[in-house]
Amino acid sequence: MKDSCLYECTVMHRRLSPKKHEFVYRIFLFFLDLDEVDHLGIPIFSTNSPNVYALHDSDYFRLGGGSIRDNLLTFLRSEGVTEMPARIRLLTLPRLLGYTFNPISVFFCFDSENRPLTSVVQVGNTFGEFKPFVVPLDPESPLFHARLPKHFYVSPFSALDLEFDFRFDFPGEHLRILIDDYQGAEKTLISTLTGSRRELTLGSLLFLSIKYPLVTLKIITLIHWEAFRLWWKRIPHHDKESDPHLQTGVFRARK
Repeated sequence: MKDSCLYECTVMHRRLSPKKHEFVYRIFLFFLDLDEVDHLGIPIFSTNSPNVYALHDSDYFRLGGGSIRDNLLTFLRSEGVTEMPARIRLLTLPRLLGYTFNPISVFFCFDSENRPLTSVVQVGNTFGEFKPFVVPLDPESPLFHARLPKHFYVSPFSALDLEFDFRFDFPGEHLRILIDDYQGAEKTLISTLTGSRRELTLGSLLFLSIKYPLVTLKIITLIHWEAFRLWWKRIPHHDKESDPHLQTGVFRARK
């Protein structure tokens, strides 16, 4: 049985201040064991080559080039992580017909006995930029948890000096990822990604592709639509060029 699978997901964003705003939409994501991606036997999925769905190394943060695994290991070392993972599983949406956009992708890292070590969350924006955050295991619970400075331009309606509070566990039959935004002690935004597991087969992938057609285009369209609604509500916004010193550790996609 493959560790790779699909998750049929619900995404929810609830803005708490300065004005309330909420939206919900449905998508699906891939959960890919990097040791399996070249041998999945799905004719409409491939790695680093054109296909209906394609996982490309260049769509994730890069430190000196190489594979997704190579860059992740280099990043973990740069962050002071000493035990390198033996297995890596990636929650993401590969390119669809050559187009990619991922608000978040999550790398789950395991030792040789399949015990969780740490995780890395890659947050993306609509400018073709992304930033990785190490989210370790919480020593007091079975969750991955960290509260970290954002210092990344994700949305014009969120300040750069917010903090992300990441909380999630390892995906099993169900997926549950929570990301809250904090301005000091005040929680300003609640984001959740929840889902149910499906086997990664050609049949299930075709079914979800028909149920959620052009899912990547749907995500980027909804992001711009919700941004318009926030602008219409006169929620204060921030320019991309403002405060460049608060936009750190950012990578750009390489085509």
